[in-house]
Amino acid sequence: MYRAITEFEARFEKRYGLGLNEGSLLCALRETERLSSGDIAKQLNLTQSNASKVIRAAEKKGLIQRTLGDDDKRQMYFSLSPEGMRCLEQLRCCDIQVPELLQKLL
Repeated sequence: MYRAITEFEARFEKRYGLGLNEGSLLCALRETERLSSGDIAKQLNLTQSNASKVIRAAEKKGLIQRTLGDDDKRQMYFSLSPEGMRCLEQLRCCDIQVPELLQKLL
């Protein structure tokens, strides 16, 4: 199963220039317009440290944008950027073959 996941992630990354966690982040932000880093960690089932790495990578690619909290200016929220929205549209038309072993789990 690990090989199947690794193979799928490699195809996904080659096609879209994103890791699966980055793709999952974009999908999470499509569902909820604005999330804190803690919310992202919970939704993606990542540690806070790993969520921060995914957020940084997505920010560096211009896929998400950071805003300050309305009441607490120390709180950061993340949302899709216009580039992130365009990227997400491409992901909806995903034409990457899911390995047979993983298809059985879907």
